[in-house]
Amino acid sequence: MLSPALHFAPDLLLRAQAVRAAIFDVDGVLTDGRIYLSERGEEFKAFSTLDGHGLKLLARAGIVPIIISGRDSAALRKRVADLGITHASYGAQDKLVVAERLLAALKLAWTQVAAMGDDWPDLPLLKRAAFSCAPAQAHAEVRAVCTHVTEARAGYGAARECCDILLAASGRYADLLNESMLTLDTSSMAQA
Repeated sequence: MLSPALHFAPDLLLRAQAVRAAIFDVDGVLTDGRIYLSERGEEFKAFSTLDGHGLKLLARAGIVPIIISGRDSAALRKRVADLGITHASYGAQDKLVVAERLLAALKLAWTQVAAMGDDWPDLPLLKRAAFSCAPAQAHAEVRAVCTHVTEARAGYGAARECCDILLAASGRYADLLNESMLTLDTSSMAQA
């Protein structure tokens, strides 16, 4: 049995305790925010396996991961599909409208939602969510309204840090950690 090495402030965990779904922006949260374009217009993105594994762990813990991105690309759609995330919206012009539609379909209230974003289009979600998180390099206005600003940078484990807090608040972190000691070869966790 492993004892968790991570510990979070009790007030932080209390804020996240009722979370049943977590909304993540992509560019500047799941990626470092840079967009690579080929001369043919193909878009390339780099994603962290730490973040991917965190999103899968959320789903295993019963917390629904949701992706709402202002951009759309084949690379993003492939990553979301590889992670098994079924609630995603691409090219969202108004993230609040999209989020409210998804939450209504899931029968969830904002008091049961966490959100992670890095720039102004994410502010309406961050202000409504019970728990809000921003990566270390997020815009100052975003950092100012969030419950937690990560130590990790976007695209380098920031989303995983948010996931770890949500897992700890749900009481599932230690169980999932110890389950990983039994086997790492499960169908749901094989590709993070």
